[in-house]
Amino acid sequence: MNITEKLETFKKEVGKVMVGQEEIAELIFVSLLQRGHILFESVPGTGKTMLSKTVARAVGGTFKRIQFTPDILPSDITGLNIYNPKTQEFELRIGPIDTNILLADEINRATPRTQSALLEVMGEKQVTIDGERINIAEPFIVLATQNPIESSQGNFDLPEAQLDRFLMKIDLGYPSREEEKMMLGLHGHTPPLDAIAPIFTKDEIVALQNELSEVEVNDTIEDYLLDLIHRTREHEYVEIGVSPRGTLALIQAAKGVALIRGRGYVIPEDIKYIAPFVISHRLVLNIEGSTLTTPAIVAQEIIDTLEVPVEYGVARNEV
Repeated sequence: MNITEKLETFKKEVGKVMVGQEEIAELIFVSLLQRGHILFESVPGTGKTMLSKTVARAVGGTFKRIQFTPDILPSDITGLNIYNPKTQEFELRIGPIDTNILLADEINRATPRTQSALLEVMGEKQVTIDGERINIAEPFIVLATQNPIESSQGNFDLPEAQLDRFLMKIDLGYPSREEEKMMLGLHGHTPPLDAIAPIFTKDEIVALQNELSEVEVNDTIEDYLLDLIHRTREHEYVEIGVSPRGTLALIQAAKGVALIRGRGYVIPEDIKYIAPFVISHRLVLNIEGSTLTTPAIVAQEIIDTLEVPVEYGVARNEV
């Protein structure tokens, strides 16, 4: 079974528990391949915890969850050395980051210091506890959530520089009427997580991560992507456009899409599909823009109006 067929099976397994979340499951899988992280923004009750647990089960990985509150400390995330009176020695106890799928629930309720501790682990895939450096086992992905309807009191919104460290930002939104009706039909009959079959192993995920470097991006596709990025920096409503880190994130995410589509090269449609999730949260609108529109609308407008190359080869310099 090839990667495309296995991914369809993976989405069907997730669909047994989570109705209508097949595309979200696919986006999580792309992030997992890219070693990226996702920020979910949605109202409570949309099934983020169950979705994360289901995905972890379907990729043969482990799952842990942190409920962020203003009093949570960095050591609650990373771990610490605890003195054992029996052995009269300090013992290292790694925190919940020792997992494959980490759900950081309501990350904007934690203080900036605690947020930074998590973001360091996300970026470097390692943590230092009392001078001891500990590597985080692959695969590792953080699925962070923030609730858009909470009052600002007690919240610490992620600054733009930290938002930039998330590969994607996804608005889960409400299910459609048809999907919610299916949910009602499944209520009380949803299979337990143990019934979800692991479709991938952790070793397979790591192998696929390594395959990303072999996905080809030729000059024509690179120019198309760079045109998109630079449009974000020149738009009349944008104060700060996509950063160079965002440029690299977009090309890697597009490679991930190509890989799961069974191709060894990126095409414009890969970029158009993934770009809204990668660039929207990286845009900072100016005063006029913030009163007239949203970053997501601006990003989609740029994507839709940018001319797509008609002729492009599958290898570099081949047009």
